[in-house]
Amino acid sequence: MTQVSLPDAFLRQPLAHRGLHDHAHGVIENSLSAFRAAIAAGYGIELDVQRSADDVPVVFHDDDMDRLTGASGAFSDFSAADLGRIQLRGGSDTIPTLAEVLEMVAGRVPLLIEVKENWNTMKDTDGILEQAVAAALAGYAGPVAVMAFNPHCIAHMARLAPDVPRGLTTEAYDPVLNAPIPAEICAYLREIPDYDRTESSFISHQVSDLGRPRVAALKAAGAAILCWTVRSPEMEVEARKVVHNITFEGYAAPFPA
Repeated sequence: MTQVSLPDAFLRQPLAHRGLHDHAHGVIENSLSAFRAAIAAGYGIELDVQRSADDVPVVFHDDDMDRLTGASGAFSDFSAADLGRIQLRGGSDTIPTLAEVLEMVAGRVPLLIEVKENWNTMKDTDGILEQAVAAALAGYAGPVAVMAFNPHCIAHMARLAPDVPRGLTTEAYDPVLNAPIPAEICAYLREIPDYDRTESSFISHQVSDLGRPRVAALKAAGAAILCWTVRSPEMEVEARKVVHNITFEGYAAPFPA
């Protein structure tokens, strides 16, 4: 296992959070329409991948269906085929698989994939989703990287896709806001102790917590620092005092000079 650096494109092109979505105009987060809009604007794409009932990597954020669709229940109870028939609320898109997104993006912009497995417990995973993501990325031609809140996911990705750049999604880990993650696990994760163990080359850190000393220490040691989620030009000005690039939504992020 060796550290793999982020391609330069991840440091030049702002990353559209779940694509360049605009719910008011029917362009829903984590949809093919949102990803096409990001590509058209020249932005990179950040997206979420979860595991369907039949172990297919599918692009969706929530752990239940209610907010984003007319269906209800746990996301993980639905097969990939069923999810592909469910329309996203407010738009005309259905829920895409990772393979469908990779085929559509086709390397045109950087693609930052957040792997969401056991993210609300931080327990180790069985590696099935990570194996499926690694298989989907095999042979993909274009700038791509993976990250996760759960460091166990990234340890699996390091083993299964050692040539794919990887990093940790990190935050302040308030134990109240992050329940049911145990407080002691929040305290552990808050200091980003798994960066070296996972041979990560970057973090994507909570924008409101960028003053954390550990972030500065990782940057000084050569880590690429991204952040989530910038929602205004004013917030971006402050974030860019620390970070190499941003994940943004809700406004047109400028391209650095």
